[in-house]
Amino acid sequence: MKEINHHIQKAKILQSALPYIRSFYGKTFIVKYGGSAMVQEALRESFAKDVLLLRYAGIRVVIVHGGGPQISATLERFGIKSVFIGGLRKTDKDTMHVVEMVLAGSLNKDIVALINKHSGEQIYAVGLSGRDGNLIVAKKLNKEEYFKELGLDVPEEEDIGFVGEVLSINTHLLQALMDNYIPVIAPIGVGKDGEAYNINADVVASEVARYMKAEKLIFLTDTEGIKNQKGEVISSLSREEAYRLIKEGTIKGGMIPKVKSALKALQEGVKKVHIIDGRIPHSILLEIFTEEGIGTEIVG
Repeated sequence: MKEINHHIQKAKILQSALPYIRSFYGKTFIVKYGGSAMVQEALRESFAKDVLLLRYAGIRVVIVHGGGPQISATLERFGIKSVFIGGLRKTDKDTMHVVEMVLAGSLNKDIVALINKHSGEQIYAVGLSGRDGNLIVAKKLNKEEYFKELGLDVPEEEDIGFVGEVLSINTHLLQALMDNYIPVIAPIGVGKDGEAYNINADVVASEVARYMKAEKLIFLTDTEGIKNQKGEVISSLSREEAYRLIKEGTIKGGMIPKVKSALKALQEGVKKVHIIDGRIPHSILLEIFTEEGIGTEIVG
């Protein structure tokens, strides 16, 4: 009897997800994949299975991944020093070669292989960078505008190199892929002369969500979510409250560009943004398929 009750409890848990599956069927989720969830093996496996569960439940998923620590480690092996200007990686020609090799090469293909290891024959992940099919058309980042928009002093250091900002997303290509695949995108943009640009993965994820009018934009991070001045996680925020927290300095550091790009996506059609702790196994499922959630949601 004890074993039967255990199975009944499992069935109830599955059944509790039904309203969410029904609500999100056919909708588009953009997932920014980064942090510990990309490094720890158990979390990597959990992430791959969760993404496939979403896709088999009828949710169209696009993954955008980062890779800053892996880039730094590879640059060091090549004897190239990592230089950051106001939080941006200075990307000269040699650095850009390594950035593209790591992001569009080894990391992207590892993520694709991981997902495909657990998929059936109906659905596969496919990897691409922004240079494939002009997926992410970009230009050189305007350093002055970037820092002023964040409310920060503009650094006087030398040229930042091949750091880019998004001009457009090829939605036709993504739509075609999403019908049968899970696109996994490396945040490399292509310029008007075919040159490669290194773009912040949070920004790329937000721009993809904006162009695709996604139902949800989900950031997997190494934080519990957005916290108030007491250090408590805020479960839900409006756009206006998020702007206020940035202005008063509660949202700071690397969270500022993440939240600002998310707010832009919300302003242009994305329904909700979720900032969740990727260090927790099955964090995506817990946030999406439970009433309580585990991180911070920002509502448009």
